[in-house]
Amino acid sequence: MTVERIQRISGPGLPIRGENIDTDRIIPARFLKSVSFEGLETHLFEDDRREVDARQHDSHPASNPAFSAATVLLVNTNFGCGSSREHAPQAIRRRGIRAIVGESFSEIFFGNSIALGMPCVSAGAETMQALMTAVERTPSTELVVDLESMTVHSNGATYPITLPAPARDAFLSGTWDATGLLLADFDDVRAVARKLPYVSGW
Repeated sequence: MTVERIQRISGPGLPIRGENIDTDRIIPARFLKSVSFEGLETHLFEDDRREVDARQHDSHPASNPAFSAATVLLVNTNFGCGSSREHAPQAIRRRGIRAIVGESFSEIFFGNSIALGMPCVSAGAETMQALMTAVERTPSTELVVDLESMTVHSNGATYPITLPAPARDAFLSGTWDATGLLLADFDDVRAVARKLPYVSGW
């Protein structure tokens, strides 16, 4: 298994406006019955979508076919707050999102996202306003999240982003993927396991 180094994520955006969007709004608790994470993407923002979609002449961005190809999620402050459920970033990742750009993130949500190889980079309020407005006007607008230059590009403009150094280094080097690292050197893992009495049985 090859370790994946994540340097650049590009594609259309999905703008989700609002402060303090918690994990229960991202994926309501009634959908957490499954042992696996399969199918969670179909219930992403389920309750918010139902509420907005019920209004005449209105549609939640996650329900709007114009944003169906999105690979970059755009959010505001304290995204992913609330309970620590892993299902929230799983539902987002399985929806096709590869990176999230926002003003700020819950620490636990941030960590769970890193484990999936989904960078959560921070940008200022003015940057988020500019990016969201651009994508809302033209859903096909391409965004480029560059972890090497720590910038996001859109419509010929470049904006600064931030990401804690350990997380950035993990993405650039591929060490974010703990399972991938073990499988890449599985012979070494087996050799160590044979030396451990509680594994080998002697």
